Amino acid sequence: MTGPVPPTAAGGLAARGAPAAPAATPSRAPAGAAATAVPRVAIVGANGHGRWHRRSVAGLQAAGRLRLVALVDVRPIEDEPVAPLPSGVSVHTDHREMLAAARPDVVIVCTPPHTHLPIALDVLAAGADLLLEKPPVLSTAEHRELAGALAATGRACQVGFQALGSMALAELSAALGQGRLGTVTGIGTVACWQRPDGYYARSPWAGRRSLHGRPVLDGALANPLAHAVMQCLAVAQTVTGGPVRPARIELERYRVRPIEVDDTATLRIVIPGGPPIVAAVTLAGEDFVAGEVIVTGTAGRAVLEYPTDRLLLPGDPHPREVPGRRGLLENLLAHRADPAGTPLIAPLARTAPFTAVLEQVQRAPEPTLLGGDLVTVTGSGPERVVTVPGINAALRRAAEQGALLSELAVPWAVPPVRIPLAALDD
Repeated sequence: MTGPVPPTAAGGLAARGAPAAPAATPSRAPAGAAATAVPRVAIVGANGHGRWHRRSVAGLQAAGRLRLVALVDVRPIEDEPVAPLPSGVSVHTDHREMLAAARPDVVIVCTPPHTHLPIALDVLAAGADLLLEKPPVLSTAEHRELAGALAATGRACQVGFQALGSMALAELSAALGQGRLGTVTGIGTVACWQRPDGYYARSPWAGRRSLHGRPVLDGALANPLAHAVMQCLAVAQTVTGGPVRPARIELERYRVRPIEVDDTATLRIVIPGGPPIVAAVTLAGEDFVAGEVIVTGTAGRAVLEYPTDRLLLPGDPHPREVPGRRGLLENLLAHRADPAGTPLIAPLARTAPFTAVLEQVQRAPEPTLLGGDLVTVTGSGPERVVTVPGINAALRRAAEQGALLSELAVPWAVPPVRIPLAALDD
C-alpha cells in the first residue's frame, strides 16, 4: 500500500531520460554476483506507509542484515518510536539527490502509484535493487518499460505484495497440488472495509482517477484491497501450473461519495484453462471482513483469510492460524546474496496479470454513484462514514457463488462492463 505522500514526492521527479545518479559504489555487488558487504538501504516515501517499512528496516538493521543510510520525503520526517533514526542517516526531499549522495544498494519506494515508474527507473539507473510498493505500475506499457530496465541493468525488483510470503498461502498451494479440493471450479475473494471521509482527504491523489495527466487509480480494487486480487491470481497460478493470462474481465464499479474511483466493486477475471476469479470488495461495509480467498473444488472448499493468515482446509473443523511470513525485504536481501538459490517472492513478472487487470479497471467507465435511500450516513467531518445496507451479505454471496452483483438480483446493481485483455508477454 502506498503511503499518503503528495504527488511531488517524485521529488523533483525529473522527466524520464534526464541524467541519472552515478551507478558505481564500493559496497554494491555486481548484478548477478553475491553481495559481500552489508547492503546500504534507502526509503523513498518515508512517511505514511513508509513508516511500516522503517520498522521492518530497523529490525533487519538490528540483526546486522542491512544499514539504513537515507530517507526521502517531501514533508518533514514523522517520528516513529519503534524505529528511531540511527545516526548517520541522511534526509532528503528529492530522490535523485539522495541516489547521488547516499549511493544505496537497495531502495524501497513507497510513494503514490503514479510516481512509481520514474522513481524506479532512476533507482535502477543508479545501480540499486528495488522494493517497489504495490501497485507497481499502472499499465502494461509501464510494466514492459520497467521490465526492460531490469533486464538492461541486471538489477532485481521485488513488488510489495507481502501476503504472497504467507506460509498459509504456501499451505493452501500445497493442498491444491495434492488434489485435496479435487478439480478447482472457482476462486473468489470478499473483503468489507470501511473508510471515513478523512481517508479521501489524506492526499491530493486520494480518490482520484488521474492527476496532472497521469493515471492514479486510488480505488478499492487497485490500492487497499489489491492484495485480495493478487492472492487470487497467485492461487490461480498454482491451479493452472503456469503463468496466468487473463482473457477477459467483467466489472461492476460503485461509489458512495463523489470520488472518481470505486469504493465498491465486483470483478470477474476469465482465465483460459483455469477457474474464474471473482473479487467482491467494498470500503463502505457494514461489519469488517478482513479479506477471504475462497477456493471451491469438486472435493471441498478452502478459505484463506489473507491479512491474518488463518486457513480452513477440507476436513478442518474451524479456521486455524498458520504462523510465519517470509518478509519481502529480507527475501530481497537473500536474493542479492544468492540470486540462483533464492528466488524472489514477488518479482515484477509475477505481477503482470494484476497490472493487466488494473489497466482495464482504469479505462472502465466511471463508477455508479449510490446515494439517497441506498446508503446510511453516520458521523460528521473527517469521521463521517457512508455504508451500503446489505452490502456485506451481497458481496459474500458474489464471492462464494462466483457471481457479479447484477447476477444476484441486487436492485441497484448495473450491468457489467466486459473487456477483453490482450495477451501478456512472457
